Amino acid sequence: MIEQWLKNKDTVLFLGVWEQLNNPDFNSLEFEGIKNEAGRNSFYLSATKWMSATGARGLIAKAGYATEADLLNIALFG
Repeated sequence: MIEQWLKNKDTVLFLGVWEQLNNPDFNSLEFEGIKNEAGRNSFYLSATKWMSATGARGLIAKAGYATEADLLNIALFG
């Protein structure tokens, strides 16, 4: 389900802007390559690939299911 969300070009653009504003270690050069591919039918981006390629901090990948409390905790406290 997350992979479908990450295929959307608007999602990738939003994540990129958020990272550029909030993460001084964000790899903007890698982001440009991902941004150019986003939205194509063959485009695939996992949360793990996003984080490792760009140094992103705003998206967290964990195996299993998250509860509403988990999501709220992440949103509030990172």
